[in-house]
Amino acid sequence: MKISGFFLLLVAILAAFNHKKITNLVHVLNLFDEGPIVQNFSHMRKAFYFDEIPASGGKHTWPVSQNPVELPELYSWQGKNKSVSAYLDETRTTSLLVIKNGEIVYEDYRLGTGQNDHRISWSMAKSFLSAMFGVAVDEGKIKSLDDPVTAYVPELSVSAYNNVPIRDVLYMASGVEFDEDYLDFHSDINKMGRILALGGSMDKFAIKMQEVARPSGQNRQYVSIDTHVLGMVLRNATKQSNKEYLIEKLWNKLGSERDAYYLTDGNGIAFVLGGLNMTTRDYARFGELFRLQGQWQGEQIIPKEWVSESTANSAPPPVDPVNDTFGYGYQWWVPQNANGDFFAGGIYGQFIYVNPKLHTVIVKTSAHRGFRNDGNFGRDVKHETIEMFRAIANSLN
Repeated sequence: MKISGFFLLLVAILAAFNHKKITNLVHVLNLFDEGPIVQNFSHMRKAFYFDEIPASGGKHTWPVSQNPVELPELYSWQGKNKSVSAYLDETRTTSLLVIKNGEIVYEDYRLGTGQNDHRISWSMAKSFLSAMFGVAVDEGKIKSLDDPVTAYVPELSVSAYNNVPIRDVLYMASGVEFDEDYLDFHSDINKMGRILALGGSMDKFAIKMQEVARPSGQNRQYVSIDTHVLGMVLRNATKQSNKEYLIEKLWNKLGSERDAYYLTDGNGIAFVLGGLNMTTRDYARFGELFRLQGQWQGEQIIPKEWVSESTANSAPPPVDPVNDTFGYGYQWWVPQNANGDFFAGGIYGQFIYVNPKLHTVIVKTSAHRGFRNDGNFGRDVKHETIEMFRAIANSLN
């Protein structure tokens, strides 16, 4: 039987398409292995679909201090003085950048990475989405945070998100049942990762969330799919993709130094709950925007009121107060004994720490495989890292 050229071409196209999916899945299954994790975290586009975010035309280069500082030798943790240098090594730090009064006073790239490398945000991306929400509320595109998400995304009416207020979702208090255990292959968060790698639909995944653990607004429990639902709301409210809105309202106005990219699902929908990839300096730019209460070079980019409201510890109490010992706002974390400081955080040790009173922003990226293995779901690592940041910030005064 003679096989047509068209048929052979079709077979080749299908093979190539499936090859991409298979390659992505293999990368994802080995993403956190000890050998390649550092390289993987700077080359996430090899494992997922992605969408470029071009560098801003109004490029803003960070001023570098003529008097760079040395890091303090010690910080205090649980009544003991510990070595800053040793802790940076222990937590597999890939970059550390310290901004004081708008100038770079310390910058270090580690484990073979460099200044121009992209860094995966993981959940730091949630705080970027929160900032975009603040703009959309200010523009009147989202009328009220007390509106149900289904007022903007009717498709969610068949899901556990039916009639859940936007504010509760911002607080991670949706009440939706979702297993966030990164160490369980069968957890919801890991199922979501495999769907992402295979080019499935994140929207469909969210709509399939059917189980309710508790009434919305009652208690807070960290549920990453909440942030995707917020992305769905923002897309429908603004009539723009999340990437387009980010570029227009934040990225271009901040004058990024380098390009960036969002990981996406197979439909090109941005992975807003953890898929931003950019340089350490551009993460710091976002932190500096919030240190300056949403103002950048004379323009109020994020409403000042939103900066204050979103970074305040205003969320409902956590479901598990023993293991969840941080405060929370609108997709921002608030440390214990906060004195106006707050942070964006991502698994495996990603931080944008903002201390307005000490005029300091600190970015730390990491490939710390022990982040979730300390027996406390990363709680102690986050607390200890914040204490190290505070020691650094205090040493600059």
